[in-house]
Amino acid sequence: MKLIRLRIQNFRCYKDEIMIDFDDMTAFIGKNDTGKSTVMDALDIFLNDGTPDKHDASKGGDGKNLTITCEFTNLPLNVVLDEDFSTTFQKEHLVNMEGRLEIVKTYSGHTATPKCTSIAADALHPTADGVSDLLQLKNSELKKRAKDLKVDLAGVDQKVNAQLRQSIRDFVGDLNLQTVLVPLNDDNAKKAWNGIKTYIPVFALFKSDRGISDQDPEAQDPLKTAVKEAIKQKEVELNALVAHVEAEVRRIADKTVEKLKEMDANLAQQLNPQISVKKWDTLFNVSITGDEDIPVNKRGSGVKRLILLNFFRAKVEQKASEKDDAPVIYAIEEPETSQHPHNQRLLVSALLDLAADNQVIITTHTPMLARTLPDQCLRYIHQNADKSREVYHGGSETNKLLAKSLGVLPDNSIKIFIGVEGKHDIAFLKSISKVLRQAGQDVLDLEKMELDGELIFFPLGGSSLALWTSRLEPLSRPEFHLFDRDNIPPAGAKYQAEADAINMRDRCRAVITGKKEMENYLHFDAINEAYMQQSNLALGLAANFEDFNDVPATIAELVHDASGSLNAWADLEVDVREKKISKVKRNLNHVAVSLMTKARIDNVDPAADILGWFEQMKQLI
Repeated sequence: MKLIRLRIQNFRCYKDEIMIDFDDMTAFIGKNDTGKSTVMDALDIFLNDGTPDKHDASKGGDGKNLTITCEFTNLPLNVVLDEDFSTTFQKEHLVNMEGRLEIVKTYSGHTATPKCTSIAADALHPTADGVSDLLQLKNSELKKRAKDLKVDLAGVDQKVNAQLRQSIRDFVGDLNLQTVLVPLNDDNAKKAWNGIKTYIPVFALFKSDRGISDQDPEAQDPLKTAVKEAIKQKEVELNALVAHVEAEVRRIADKTVEKLKEMDANLAQQLNPQISVKKWDTLFNVSITGDEDIPVNKRGSGVKRLILLNFFRAKVEQKASEKDDAPVIYAIEEPETSQHPHNQRLLVSALLDLAADNQVIITTHTPMLARTLPDQCLRYIHQNADKSREVYHGGSETNKLLAKSLGVLPDNSIKIFIGVEGKHDIAFLKSISKVLRQAGQDVLDLEKMELDGELIFFPLGGSSLALWTSRLEPLSRPEFHLFDRDNIPPAGAKYQAEADAINMRDRCRAVITGKKEMENYLHFDAINEAYMQQSNLALGLAANFEDFNDVPATIAELVHDASGSLNAWADLEVDVREKKISKVKRNLNHVAVSLMTKARIDNVDPAADILGWFEQMKQLI
């Protein structure tokens, strides 16, 4: 599931309800004390089953109605709620009018020790007699309800609540669906809530004001897990060693008792040798040191924070692996804190990469970080004169507020903007640039230029704060745009009109690929090797794809068929196929492209399209 919206009311500075939408990557910007950390803490309380403290209720608000609401999309196709039987959120009528799972938690903010008083789904739910409360009924109560209504239960497994509920609904027919709050913390519905929780994203918050030590839980948990895994690998040998030591010690102990009997039989009778064995993992105390054996605790604050931040990521991945089917939300306050600008750019790149498969939420005060993100990621929190708050989503008008708030000015160090159709295309271009340079080709080093602040990628059709400040201020910077052709000739390219318009502008160049899209420029050997490395999966490709084959979809189908799934590719739901294709696109553009060589590029791209792109970038600069 994916978090798509948060609503907060009567929580700290948010007395009046405020609504915030989320993307794969979401960055909150605003002056100090405007409520950025409050958003993070509200999510932490909701998603990690926490509770507010006695000071969290809004002053002047209704503490009895402190509510935090989360809406989720990308719902799983099948779920298990109150027993071991598959159903769906839609069949249980737990989704709202937009098809989202919307969960409302209410807390007693007016008490000295606040607690959660209500959990409910705001859903389009049956309200007709006999069906409005089915989720709250136990198995015996459901069977009685069915009997009272004279529902025919032939062929129904009466031990399965989901089947009983569906049979009763089918019998009633007109359910009179209305938007109501469906209680999830009453009676049998508590089981349903426990089932729902297994699908809710794992939320991990890395706060900006925390202490930093290599003995912190974030650092120690993954290290201790590594110790346990290493011990597990040698478990047979270690158990044999324990048995050997125990046998030897017991042999000596027994001899000691025997000798003692010769001198004092009474005392010897009272003695019974006991051997206790400590757990192996308790023998290891792990810390991290650098080349000069300097502990993390003694390193600079920027190094300490960067190391701990990545320990945090390792711990979250470990936690997520223990919770099947649950995605991860990484929430990081001010990730740029104490970091050199070069590391800040590296960090932004890593976070964007992380957001390809997870959700990432950050807060920032740094112009550099904000200006490198697509503006649809940005949220500006503004405090009005009456202390109320508003949240503005990124866009042309919001960019003015952001630029003013952060002091963002046109950056003379930027040499070129490169527009691409999606985030995976950025990975493709940076990797192919590296491959060509390693082969001695004189092309731009895109990765180095990005880290040095000389280049900014942006999504075509979108914009960014950096693009806005450079476009609308009297500072001209070259732009290179790369569009996929998509359409098979003789049909015109999908974005031909947009490319023509860009090419009319000074110092701007738009190019259209000669093939369908970026993935058609990957050599079949690189694709084979990528899947063998990543999944130990032999795709068996023996030739390059045709120029207008749908490469990601074809590979996704091959991978699906090789997985041994009982469902044929064509029988899968559209959104399931799209998720699999998206995963393939990521693998192709992050792994397969790194396995390209100059010889492979020449083989799959005899027209030298790729070299042509890089030549035009250089000409613009």
